[in-house]
Amino acid sequence: MTSLSPTLDGVLLVDKAEGMTSHDVVALVRRKLEIKKVGHCGTLDPIATGLLLLTIGRGTKVQDLLMSEDKEYAGTLTLGITTSTQDRQGKIVNQREVPPLDEPAIRGAFEKFRGDFYQMPPMVSAKKHAGVPLYKLARQGRVVEREPRLVHVYRYGINCIALPEIDFNVVCSKGFYVRTYVHDIGEELGCGAHLKSLRRLKSGRFDIDQAIGVLQIKDASREEILSRILSLPEVSRMRGA
Repeated sequence: MTSLSPTLDGVLLVDKAEGMTSHDVVALVRRKLEIKKVGHCGTLDPIATGLLLLTIGRGTKVQDLLMSEDKEYAGTLTLGITTSTQDRQGKIVNQREVPPLDEPAIRGAFEKFRGDFYQMPPMVSAKKHAGVPLYKLARQGRVVEREPRLVHVYRYGINCIALPEIDFNVVCSKGFYVRTYVHDIGEELGCGAHLKSLRRLKSGRFDIDQAIGVLQIKDASREEILSRILSLPEVSRMRGA
């Protein structure tokens, strides 16, 4: 009786490191597994860390399903400074004094962005215009008209207020830009804001605690990485499908 070999079809949960693009993680796993058919679900910006779902082999067929699921993030915003990218990597666009805000005022601004509302995709994003990612157009100094998209915040938490910084978490729908969420809350508070840091904690039923770190992947053998891939039946069970 032959033993079952590790699967090359399924989903690998990765804890993305800061400074990497989502494609960097895909390229690393392609090299380690010696396979070309690797995709990812939901782009994480270079400053962001946390859960990135990689689809392997036939797992790419469920990529759209996985991308459609809700996400949970923990982040830190900095009030008083708006940037060209809505995060700390952009150029400073405006600098304003931060008023002596209390918790009720801050919570009131967060409340404005709960439930259903429309969000304008930022120019520096992977969303495409006429087949070209917006961030490529932004690099050329171009600004194009974008359609606001309907998004949903299921719940949020304000974890720490140490002005000008606020630590928060948010559970949101697909296609949600946390950078824009932070920018809009800053405008609501009258002083502007940008995203300082971000970590994705959950995507659907998948949790960061189940993920393998990028450094682990770099040091692991091919067989060790294969053993961490969730098979398609496992993915289906976890999703409750």
